[in-house]
Amino acid sequence: MNHRSQPAVVVSLPDGSSREFSRPVSVEEVAYEIGPGLGNDCVAGIVDGDLVAPEYRIESNANLRIVTPDSDEYVRVLRHSAAHVLAQAVLRRFPDAKLAIGPPTDDGFYYDFDGVELDGDDLAVIEAEMRDIVVEDYDIVREEVAPDDARERLADQPYKRELMTKIEDVGEPVSFYHQGEFEDLCAGPHVESTGEIGALSLLEIAGAYWRGDEDEAMLTRLYGTAFDREADLEEFLERREKAKERDHRKIGAEMELFSVPDHSPGCVHFHPNGMALRRELEEFVREKNAELGYEEVKTPELNHAELWKKSGHYEHFTEKGEMFVWEQNGHEYGLKPMNCANHAHIYDYDRRSYRDLPLRFSEFGTCYRNEQSGELSGMLRVRGFTQDDGHAFVRPDQIQAEIARTLAVIREMYAVFGLDVLLKLETKPDDAIGDDALWERAREALRNALDDEKLDYEVAAGEGAFYGPKIAINAKDAIGREWTIGTVQLDFVQPERLGISYIGEDNEAHRPVMIHRALLGSLERFMGVCIEHFAGNFPLWLAPEQIRVLPITDDDAEYAESVANEFDEFRVEVDNRDWTLGKKIRAGHDDHVPYMLIVGSDEAESGTISVRDRKERQHGNIELAAFRIHLEEECGEKRQQPDFLD
Repeated sequence: MNHRSQPAVVVSLPDGSSREFSRPVSVEEVAYEIGPGLGNDCVAGIVDGDLVAPEYRIESNANLRIVTPDSDEYVRVLRHSAAHVLAQAVLRRFPDAKLAIGPPTDDGFYYDFDGVELDGDDLAVIEAEMRDIVVEDYDIVREEVAPDDARERLADQPYKRELMTKIEDVGEPVSFYHQGEFEDLCAGPHVESTGEIGALSLLEIAGAYWRGDEDEAMLTRLYGTAFDREADLEEFLERREKAKERDHRKIGAEMELFSVPDHSPGCVHFHPNGMALRRELEEFVREKNAELGYEEVKTPELNHAELWKKSGHYEHFTEKGEMFVWEQNGHEYGLKPMNCANHAHIYDYDRRSYRDLPLRFSEFGTCYRNEQSGELSGMLRVRGFTQDDGHAFVRPDQIQAEIARTLAVIREMYAVFGLDVLLKLETKPDDAIGDDALWERAREALRNALDDEKLDYEVAAGEGAFYGPKIAINAKDAIGREWTIGTVQLDFVQPERLGISYIGEDNEAHRPVMIHRALLGSLERFMGVCIEHFAGNFPLWLAPEQIRVLPITDDDAEYAESVANEFDEFRVEVDNRDWTLGKKIRAGHDDHVPYMLIVGSDEAESGTISVRDRKERQHGNIELAAFRIHLEEECGEKRQQPDFLD
């Protein structure tokens, strides 16, 4: 009897089709199998979420997307090649430089060097050299070499030799890329020639520790960006200048919102103004949690490490050096990196029935991650953060409705801030824990929820949480930048690991499903995004100072105070400084105050106010009662701009 052997490799394609191969196959071979035109255009592949060279061999079942010059990912390949052009230019100027790493990034690329001291003037010189290399249009050629040969070539490159060890440990092929006189140890992918880089710019010089480890050498990092069209570069540079003006660290200092002092690296101090803004965000979240049926809880930051070992967080975060752990009195403790295990404890504190579900807990839970110091950035990348976290414990038949309700509320919330929502379905990562079948159930449930609600979304393969797939809620701000903020995650794994259950209609124990969700995400990060999105010009309901009363002269101070008292339910200040009215108005604009109330003898006599907004519009003889009604409506409706004078 003949038995048909199963194919060795099944390659699944974006259109839902698949190709079967009886042996390991390269990305390029798959492209040619689909069609000669696609094979000729193949620049790279995305295999299970990883960007790889056309020569990359697929040895087991995988998802594949072919990257061509028309693909969104093409610019990432081009930027990787631009990083090599940067390294080639630096070596022409500094032949003894030691090369570290040079990856592409979301906005461009960087390369780290040792033995190179640079200042701002050097950037222009190196950039000019890079442009020459582009004009020279060198072919970029890949070469696979034996490990011994590679080590010999890298005899004077210690950082590359260290990378070689890692490559050998995982058994990957050793490859070099050549362009002109330059070669670099690299897995790729790259464009075909340096001439394909249509436009580039070097941006800045920074310092970076080798491997992000503060105990390792400090290297010189050069940042740059590249595009295939000059127009795209110009648009990027213009947007970058706008971003500098909106930098949350600059505005945060000017408005006295927050600080991150050296004695608390990566941990934000909220000043009174910043705390006013944060309280408004918290109350907004509480309002939405109430709509969704969440009960607020509070859990401690400190736990025995055993809790995190059961949930899987310990292995995940300590392996990366990202969890704060220590031993004391024979016990190992840790600061919580997430809130979910603590919420599972509250769930498990009582016997649960299928009638109790969904059961929902929310918390403004403070968590800690030991981020490398070089990665810290104001409020956007921190070590201590407060998540507007929530966990719904549901039956399998309740998953879809729960996710749909949550996504609807999140989209409503982002609309309040004028943020455009982008959804991404992020699937199983390499460091996932749990059974494959549970992961597939979770992925299908999320996909069905998105499809049934007819929501547009992208699939980001391999970017899910280590315990489950998720829907990442990204937001596009006022100048077109994309931020990852909220999340909805589906988890069959932790209920299994933590042993939580409910009694079903059959009187048997069943596992609930955990839905992890954050509406705004980390409050620190969301505040940083808000500062940059609004450039400090917050809507009235969020503004740390909503009203400033400006007496024209010292004689008007008493009436100014009485006006302020009339609006004491709002955040109101009186500017009693010995300044001219013009200077006070300029200060109010600089401080981003939505409304200034100007009062002099005429206003005092009539019992009215003159209202000026930060758009420099002004109207006099306004009744206090009428203005109060407007303020209540503007705050209550969370309007995005002061509109009394519209």
